Amino acid sequence: MLTLDKIYHASYVLKNVIRKTDVIAAPSMNPESDIYLKTENLQITGSFKVRGAYYKISQLSEEEKARGVIACSAGNHAQGVALAAKKNGIKAVICLPDGAPISKVEATKSYGAEVCLVKGVYDDAYNRALELRDEKGYTFIHPFNDDDVIAGQGTIGLELCEQISDMEAVIVPVGGGGLISGVAFALKSLNPEIKVYGVQAAGAPSMLNSVKDKKIETLPSVSTIADGIAVKTPGDTTFEICSKYVDGFATVTDDEISAAILALMEKHKLVTEGAGAVSVAAAMYNKFPIKGKKTVCLLSGGNIDVNILSRVINRGLVMSGRSCLLNIELLDKPGQLENVSRIIASLGGNVTSVLHERTSEGSDINGCYLRLTLETRNFEHIAEIKNALSEFGFKVHDR
Repeated sequence: MLTLDKIYHASYVLKNVIRKTDVIAAPSMNPESDIYLKTENLQITGSFKVRGAYYKISQLSEEEKARGVIACSAGNHAQGVALAAKKNGIKAVICLPDGAPISKVEATKSYGAEVCLVKGVYDDAYNRALELRDEKGYTFIHPFNDDDVIAGQGTIGLELCEQISDMEAVIVPVGGGGLISGVAFALKSLNPEIKVYGVQAAGAPSMLNSVKDKKIETLPSVSTIADGIAVKTPGDTTFEICSKYVDGFATVTDDEISAAILALMEKHKLVTEGAGAVSVAAAMYNKFPIKGKKTVCLLSGGNIDVNILSRVINRGLVMSGRSCLLNIELLDKPGQLENVSRIIASLGGNVTSVLHERTSEGSDINGCYLRLTLETRNFEHIAEIKNALSEFGFKVHDR
């Protein structure tokens, strides 16, 4: 049974293990709301997951510890279990989907755990972990559907009540539901007036669908840059808690997530992974009724794969109007490129790449296309440049 006493006990057990992460003001994320960030991306192991993993392992019997532990994860739970097992002198085996970021795989190994890569997504790793549990007798540490794990995550709710006593809403990332279950249970137990909202990636809305349809549902597939919350099926325990305590769910697209990652880096010097940024994406794009409310966005993790970071930044730049591609139809005669460059420069745009090509068969024999990538300030700036080019007589195409 999950109780408030259990969450307080978890807080006591964890006090010398984890970091009490800061809450910082972030007014620019949504000027119409009073936004704060709970920085679990700066937690040890780079994620909140160590809270639930360590508390769960601390509550095992000596017999269970002696058998060793096994877990499945998209990456962050793996690191939490690996660290907790190492601190307790326990063998740990972790099943990860083979598509997990290399950085998460290597970090898990660095804590001394044995890693088993499984073809597929999180749910495939989960099934393999259960097989190994039955074969080898390991003790299974579930990433979200476990009362002790949920209690560990719920310690974030206790910290928030101490740090911002007058908060009105909290936005929480949701995959399997362990984090939001613990946070919602703690907050609603202490102050039922606080609104708790859950965010999922548009490509993995398993909890949203399940709560909406009032039954646990399994997605046929998941696809999102937020690998930490790419879960096909929510847990039965987390489903019940979410159905009772969470005030609403919404989804954000990969483009919106990318824009949030970029905004956090630029404005607050905070690196978050896709799953860690979905709460901010929801606030930026007004997915919940938080206008005028003191709202906390929970940044659940910062373990982004540096190999995809540049791609995420590029998508974020496009999504926020900081970069654009112009396709301009020209007549192939002297002075055309000079005129285009002059107009763009006069309006403060910066050309970062140029592609000049002849038109295809059937087009004007004297025609050509100029494809430009620009650095811009915002969408209004893009529109201003396009209008100026059109007024000069150039044809500007969106593609």
